[in-house]
Amino acid sequence: MKYVILIGDGMADFPIRELGEKTPLQKARIPNMDYIARHGRTGLARTVPEGMPPGSDVANMSIIGYDPQKYYTGRAPLEAASMGVPLGKDDVAFRCNLITVNDNIIVDYSAGHITSEEAKVLIETIDHKLGTAEFGFFPGISYRHLMVAADGTGAKSKCTPPHDVVGENREQHLPRGEDSEVLCEMTEASMAILGNHEINIERIKAGKKPANSIWLWGQGYAPAVPRFKELYGATGSIISAVDLLKGIGIYAGLDIIDVPGATGYLDTNYSGKAEYALESLKTHDFVFVHVEAPDEAGHMGDIDAKIKAIEDFDKMVVGKIVDFAREAEEDYMILVMPDHPTPISLKTHTSDPVPFAIYSTIEDNIDDALAFDENSMLYGSFGTVDAVNLVQMLIDMK
Repeated sequence: MKYVILIGDGMADFPIRELGEKTPLQKARIPNMDYIARHGRTGLARTVPEGMPPGSDVANMSIIGYDPQKYYTGRAPLEAASMGVPLGKDDVAFRCNLITVNDNIIVDYSAGHITSEEAKVLIETIDHKLGTAEFGFFPGISYRHLMVAADGTGAKSKCTPPHDVVGENREQHLPRGEDSEVLCEMTEASMAILGNHEINIERIKAGKKPANSIWLWGQGYAPAVPRFKELYGATGSIISAVDLLKGIGIYAGLDIIDVPGATGYLDTNYSGKAEYALESLKTHDFVFVHVEAPDEAGHMGDIDAKIKAIEDFDKMVVGKIVDFAREAEEDYMILVMPDHPTPISLKTHTSDPVPFAIYSTIEDNIDDALAFDENSMLYGSFGTVDAVNLVQMLIDMK
């Protein structure tokens, strides 16, 4: 038996007036996810435990089979693992976004999805100017970077994700609480450094948004996580362009499969992810395939982009996997779902339960669902389940 988990990040949504009170999932042409829903078993999954933040880190940790209430320590430590940045026992990793600020308003949480090449120069400049024996800055991908603080500095500060407060005054959302002063000072200093940097001067001349501030959030210590094989008795791999997903995989002992052209954005290599997933299954029992694009469109509030991202995910990822599985000599179990909603109206995540469907090539388990969407899954035979149980459910269904 081979197991595939396909995650369309942030696909779920609320009804939208411009779509005739339909959601993007209901409006999109998604024949492959609809096929899975019609020929499989369906339900709703709680991916975010009550009281926890509805981030992709918490939600995907649940889906991959790890209880975030037990293992989650923060987003940034997961990204540190992916980036190859070692954390000592007392080190605290922070997510360090490059953002755009205009007249003290957070205009863009991603600095216009700045290129990794430009961002690397900016973060290295910040490290040169602000880095010390206690604080270090490490370049990542696009706007997503890392700061590591020694001796537990800032671990208890209250920090806000920038994508939650786009359009709002940055001063109202700067770090608060213990050690927050040093984090705020660092943020202020970064604006003076980045505001006059030649890369940002050129970006402005080209009509692009400048990366004129850092933003620190998502901090935590390195987690202690058991291996996936120890928990579930199976080997696995993970495919994602997002560092935090790779970090979860690294801590879980999963193989990380890098796909050329996988960007974590709307232009990602959808087909490549499916092809590499199928290749990985030649030597693994499980593969987790994560596509970030629908979430990015949700954060932008772009209805058309979200629908297109969902359709591309369905056609080039879900479709390729399903078509292969139906003709394969081995049996396949395929789970498809979002990790959380990213409603267009809010431009951020919510913790609402999300639709999921499981398709088995062994036999049809037909529910009442006629389509893959938020409403159809309400009547699925699984009911509402905790996402942390999904991996074991897949294994038990064989």
